[in-house]
Amino acid sequence: MNFLISDAWAEAPAAAGAPAQGSPFVTLIMLGVLFAAFYFILIRPQAKRAKEHKAMISALAKGDEVVTAGGVLGRVTNLGDTYVTVDIAEGVEIKVQRQAIQTVLPKGTLKSA
Repeated sequence: MNFLISDAWAEAPAAAGAPAQGSPFVTLIMLGVLFAAFYFILIRPQAKRAKEHKAMISALAKGDEVVTAGGVLGRVTNLGDTYVTVDIAEGVEIKVQRQAIQTVLPKGTLKSA
């Protein structure tokens, strides 16, 4: 006998009149419910946010006040297919990817900031 590992003992076989383990349909139904819960809690909201972000990126226009993913505030001065030029201070322009635009701010926000 080993002191670190306990011995394993087998159980007696189930009696002939004992109830079955369970229906496989119950397992399938529970798996379906679990998948539906993940879909409505995780997958669907993420897809909705991605769709809204894509629509916001495609609707960018010159003069929009934006916040980049890095937290830089500025005004859009030039639009390209993949890049946007953002004026962050007088005479200071940076070029960022369109996908890096996180939020479009209401007009006049930069005057108060």
